[in-house]
Amino acid sequence: MPSHARTAVPATSEAPDTLWFTRCPVPTATGIAAERGWLAREFAPDGITVRSLQEAPPEVAADHHYTHALTGLVREGGNVPALWARSRGEPTRLIGLTWIEERQVVLVRSGSGITGPGQLRGLRLAVPRHGIGIDFWRAMALAGLHGALSLAGLTLEDAELVDVPALPGGGQWAAELAALRAGTVDAVYVKGALAVEAARLIGAEVAVELDAVPERRTRVNNGTPRPITVHQRLLDDHPELVARFLAVLLEAADWAADHPAEVGRILQAETGAGVEGVTGAYAAGSHRTLHLDLSGERLDLLAQQERFLHRHGFLDAPVDVRAWTDPEPLRAARELLERRRAAARG
Repeated sequence: MPSHARTAVPATSEAPDTLWFTRCPVPTATGIAAERGWLAREFAPDGITVRSLQEAPPEVAADHHYTHALTGLVREGGNVPALWARSRGEPTRLIGLTWIEERQVVLVRSGSGITGPGQLRGLRLAVPRHGIGIDFWRAMALAGLHGALSLAGLTLEDAELVDVPALPGGGQWAAELAALRAGTVDAVYVKGALAVEAARLIGAEVAVELDAVPERRTRVNNGTPRPITVHQRLLDDHPELVARFLAVLLEAADWAADHPAEVGRILQAETGAGVEGVTGAYAAGSHRTLHLDLSGERLDLLAQQERFLHRHGFLDAPVDVRAWTDPEPLRAARELLERRRAAARG
């Protein structure tokens, strides 16, 4: 990141001592910026510490990754908890969206002969159940299975949904894959790097590759699109801090586009997966797709997800995605970054 001077918060502003960030264990501009030390560098001149919620003690972190009740928090994570928090009345604002192709597949047992979405009709499909405030795992499975079935003109009603309780202390997808191996279900939805590794360990085969379909609407899920949200109080009190935070993320996304090897290394640390899992989960060129925007297409896709979640009981109330959105911080961030780059050139 360029080392040119940063614009400090005016002395009259009562800036917070700490800014918090949180992100999911997936490719994010926030994760890149944090790993490179750029968020800390941006706000150090103001005496503001930037900390990861994942590294905070439990009494501070609480469940804020999901509830977003911490006012000084910037969140880049799955849309299920973000929409859920908004539906419960938390005054958050949507300030950015990314779309990163993270491998989404429906798996079946080896030798089952199931090779396409039409063959899912009548099968037993695993739907996990976790005892957490917002069961985003269950929401992901339902949305992924819905997307796969829709490729054959089918709906969730055309299959048998089987509840699979989460295994105590189990890893991602552990209960569903165990049920698949045991033969109590016929198909399982999984996504991401750890899922790629886990599926190979049990010898599961891919029946439906959602990423192979050009139509993005079939892949709308918790991480597609992935929102960046901020608490309204932080935005009201310190809009300049939010714009500066986003400017760092924009610069991190630009850096990632030119450094695929380094991004791969960072992703292994972020996801907890090895080289095989990361390369299997994220298509070639994924390092170029960390940029955030608020395009009409992405907002429409998020609205599609909101309707799905509300219809299936995951939201306390409907969320008007357009009304939730505030484009000003991203506009200000882009303008700030351009001014900085122009100053560096001149």
